[in-house]
Amino acid sequence: MVRGVAASLAFAGAAWLAACLCSAQACDVSDAEAATIASVIDGETLRLTNGRTVRLIGAKAPRPPLGWRGEDPWPFVEEAQAVLADLTAGKTVELGFGERRSDRHGHLLAQVFVVEGGERLWLQQEMVARGLAQVYSFVDNRACAAELLTREREARAQRLGLWGSSAYRVVSATDLERLRRLIHSFQLVEGRVVAVGQGAGRLYLNFAEDWRSDFTVSIERQQLPAFADGGIDPHALAGKRVRARGTLLWRNGPMIEASHPEQLELLLENPARAM
Repeated sequence: MVRGVAASLAFAGAAWLAACLCSAQACDVSDAEAATIASVIDGETLRLTNGRTVRLIGAKAPRPPLGWRGEDPWPFVEEAQAVLADLTAGKTVELGFGERRSDRHGHLLAQVFVVEGGERLWLQQEMVARGLAQVYSFVDNRACAAELLTREREARAQRLGLWGSSAYRVVSATDLERLRRLIHSFQLVEGRVVAVGQGAGRLYLNFAEDWRSDFTVSIERQQLPAFADGGIDPHALAGKRVRARGTLLWRNGPMIEASHPEQLELLLENPARAM
């Protein structure tokens, strides 16, 4: 397989400086709807008093990798649910929608704001800032990703919440053994892009010489316009240190398929300063 490409927002942080690969997006959600919280299902899912379920789009709660069989609770799963319950129990919220409004299960996909005493608390931002959620954007639901990535970077630099746990550490692109164990889970993976290739309607970022087994980022050619809109030249990433985020697949080695620019960050050359 030849390997491919994709890229994302990067920002300046307190502990490191990243070069931005795309333009910032404002948190601009529309069609706000009022609702009341009945209960919390998990660290990213709420049940409303009208019977509907809403997911905190863009904020991925802690959860164990698929097939995990450990005896102890997976780190921060219970903490995230408890904090979300404390922030929302019985409260009125506003649901703001970006692009796609629901998933295949019929669950609402919304930015959720707790409204209390004239104040509005953005739940996604609060959970990410506390280190109780990772930023997880979609090609058809990217609203507010820029702000959330900034909050995540700050939480990671301070090792807040899940960022202080080895279970959620950023994985080296050369650690193939760990990457193999984490297939089908959401991960942040970083390393140096050795080469950029193309084939079968895709571009590829290769993170080692042997593209048959290395970590790769892949992007479909039809999705390239989204990267161009972000000012990204995929071929310019060869030789650069890059952090990718997404669900790990196995395609001649571990791979993340990137569909939009928020999935990649260009890092400093000094890895000790990259957070």
